Amino acid sequence: MLSPAHMSDFKERVYRAAVGRDVTLRGPVTPTWGELAAYLWQRGGWARLRGWAQRPRLGACGGRLLIGARVRLMFPRHIYVGRNVLIADDSYVSGFSTGGVRLGDHVRIREGAWIQATSVLDQPGVGLTIGDGTYVGPRAVFGAGGGITIGRRVLFGSCVHLLAENHAMSDPSIPIQAQGVTRAGITIGDDAWVGDSVIVLDGVTIGRGAVIGAGSVVTRDVADGAIAVGNPAREIRRRFGADPAAAGAPTQ
Repeated sequence: MLSPAHMSDFKERVYRAAVGRDVTLRGPVTPTWGELAAYLWQRGGWARLRGWAQRPRLGACGGRLLIGARVRLMFPRHIYVGRNVLIADDSYVSGFSTGGVRLGDHVRIREGAWIQATSVLDQPGVGLTIGDGTYVGPRAVFGAGGGITIGRRVLFGSCVHLLAENHAMSDPSIPIQAQGVTRAGITIGDDAWVGDSVIVLDGVTIGRGAVIGAGSVVTRDVADGAIAVGNPAREIRRRFGADPAAAGAPTQ
């Protein structure tokens, strides 16, 4: 019979294997075996079966794929996923675009996400690329008409909107709806953290390791390591690199 220490170690190994990626545990895995089994089934049982059924429809799939209930994948041959990817319940992903939707290894897209480059077939848009290990919180909206490129290990809170497209409106004599759109694209660097309910507008680059405070509206670029908050978002300090406020320079 296994000792308590060996049993705890075995439980941790089971948990790591079920999660399918390297996990830094900050404490022991304390649920009972029954609770652990129920948790892992809820997180990956039916979802893994749905992922197995969807794999042949995709442009590419690098390994284990978890698909939640009521997920809609439109134009799946334009969707490319890496290994151990989750697209959770009630999400909508349309791959129709010139570059497709590309999800790296260990990407997590939580419940209720909406991802699309276009709603019309004569204007396909650029598409979306998400790097390895990035987490997208529930109810995200990614409009990828102008292209969205997201680095590795980026964290998104819930209800984040990335809007890589704008309506043209320069001619007041023509209805805005008839003037078409402009597209510039959005880029977010590795290790950034974008808080709950943030809106990022077209043409913005958010640098490596930057932090965007909850509820902010980002209308201009954010430097590497910067912490930006507000509407419009303004830098308040730096996590690393030169701090313009400390140097006496005005912040944006």
